This record gives sequence, structure tokens and C-alpha cells, in this order.
Amino acid sequence: MNDVIIVGGGLAGLVNAILLNRAGLKVTLIEKKTYPMHRVCGEYISNEVIPFLKTLGIDLDELNVARINRLEVTAVSGIKLSQKLDLGGFGLSRFTFDNLLYQKGLVEGVNFMTGTRAEDIRFVNNHFEVVTPGNVLTAPLVIGSFGKRSNLDQKLKRPFFLKRSPYLAVKFHIRMDLPDDLIQLNNYKDGYCGVSKTDGDRYCMCYMAHRDDLRKYGTLQGLEENVIRKNPYLDDIFRNAEFLLDKPEVINEISFEKKAPVDDHILMSGDTAGMIAPLCGNGMTMAIHSAKILSEKIIRYYKPGSFTAEARAALEADYTQNWNHQFARRLWVGRQLQRLFGNNNTTALTLKALSSMPAVSGFLISKTHGKPFA
Repeated sequence: MNDVIIVGGGLAGLVNAILLNRAGLKVTLIEKKTYPMHRVCGEYISNEVIPFLKTLGIDLDELNVARINRLEVTAVSGIKLSQKLDLGGFGLSRFTFDNLLYQKGLVEGVNFMTGTRAEDIRFVNNHFEVVTPGNVLTAPLVIGSFGKRSNLDQKLKRPFFLKRSPYLAVKFHIRMDLPDDLIQLNNYKDGYCGVSKTDGDRYCMCYMAHRDDLRKYGTLQGLEENVIRKNPYLDDIFRNAEFLLDKPEVINEISFEKKAPVDDHILMSGDTAGMIAPLCGNGMTMAIHSAKILSEKIIRYYKPGSFTAEARAALEADYTQNWNHQFARRLWVGRQLQRLFGNNNTTALTLKALSSMPAVSGFLISKTHGKPFA
């Protein structure tokens, strides 16, 4: 009998699995892919997560991560905002990081079902039924960590899923002569592209664009040539970089709409609970922190063999309150910042203004990040 079933094996799902297993709960994690794997992600992590990673037994020095303490934001016009990152961060690929957590979970006793898709989640008589091909798993608790957008969101009739999103995201790994300590956010019409070093000798380049531009130019290459490479910094990268993946990772209909941390009694974690605008560069940290908060609440309220409806209601209310306290403001600020970019003229004016007010730009960056946690 499972105590907790986790649907989705990204950062949030993996961290929840490790923490709950350490607390003595029987945990099964269902992941449709197999490790190691690439995921669409900017692969930058704020240093606020370092104390917590140490509690998991993760030594960043052993992973050869890139230490990042400078930010550049550029526009099609060539204007550039340069800003020191007071807290800073590091670059680590999802291929490396997710697999590290997966291996740690395996060693510590988490039950993984990889290469398996959860087709439905049903709440029946204070228990969950999770439907997979040829099997139905049951547990008192289910954590939803199935990412930015999933068919399960549609089955659950989550409101954000019904609002079509016009954005797609594309990720490459490249090799190029770029600074190790820099994260660069390069803007263009209807989108932006983050570039920063990860572990090893590679850089992550992840861009977001509008589906109408893709339709107009027909292919990713056409989109890149006619929209993205209008930014001279990106054009230089496309001209000179060595592209390392056989093909880019792509995800469609990325939504920044507000999501609920709890939906039909499923406890949502990571991007499934809410996604910050990618230009804020803090999604991986939020996924990890949200998993820590959720696991602590489950450990507090859940008693194996005796989990009442009243205890469930208390758990859901406490988690929702804490999630909103920690992340709701950050997500709101991220949405407001995103509105300042995407239009070439507006972007140039914004960067010009912020360049003359470094204290303001530093303040805005701080509002999309939290404090170090353990």
C-alpha cells in the first residue's frame, strides 16, 4: 500500500519523493520518460537553494557547476543592461540534476515507475486511484508534479488549461566562447532567449516565442532567422555556436496563468502549481522550494493508516496558505515584468531606463527571488 503517489518526476517530484521516503512514508513516483533525459528549461538555479541541497547530500563542487553572478539583458536595437547578481546562482543541466536525484531516490528506497504514463487520477472515498496502462494504483495522497502543461490538467478541467496560450519554448545545448559567470537574457519580438553555462563545457540556450510567428515562418529555422536572430547577440551565437543536441527540446502552449496549489485534493508542486515567467530565471529554485514546503506539510498532517477528511482539509489549507505566502507575489511580479518585454521599442526603452537606475533593477530582480532556505 502506498502512502503517497507522485505523478511526474521533474525536480519537484523527485525532491518530494526523497523527503517523504526519508520520513518513513511509502512513496511511488510515476514518470512517463526514463532517466537521464533532457527537459525544456533554462537550467539556471538561484543560490538560495544551496543550503537545502546540502541537506540532501548534494555537493555542487563535485558536479562542476557554473557559478553565475552577472546578468545581461539585451534588445534588438543592441542596447544592453548589465547588472551584478547580489545573490547569484549556478548552472546545472536537467540531464545531470534530475538523474542525480533519481539515483539518490533509488538508493534510498523510493519506488519508481519510469516509462509509465498516468492516464487519470480519481479521488474516491478519501483515497486516490491513479490509472496507468494495465494498472490502478491507490494511495491516500497524490502529488501532481507533471510539469507546465499536461493532459492530466485537461482531465482535471483546470481553468488555466482552458485558456489557450500562444507561447512555445525551445532548448538547445551549445558550445561557444562565452563567459562562465554570466546569464544573458536576449529579447526580440514576442519573446526572449536565455543563455548561460551549465555543468561541463556546455551552455544552455532556451528561447520562448509566439506561435503566430512560428506559423508565419513555417519552421523553427524560419522563426529563428526572421525573429530571434534580429537580436545581434543571438545572431552571433547562432553563427558561431556548435549545437550539441541531435534536435532541440520543444514544448508548446506554455501558460503563465494563475494555478491552484491544490486541485480536486491533488497537492500540486513545482510548475504544476504555478510557473514564473522564464525571464525571471527562477523556476528550478521554486520547484525545489515548493517540494520542500509540501513535504513538510504532509509529514506534519499525514499519519499512515489514520488520515481523516479533517486532516486532509487542514493539510490542504495550510499548504495553500504557505505556497501563496512564499510564491504568489513572485509570480505576480514576474507577470508584470514580462509585460515590459516582447515589443522591440518597449524593451529598448525599459533597458535604457533601468540602466540609469541600477538600484531599481536590482530591486526588481530581488522581488523574483527568495531568501536562502534549508
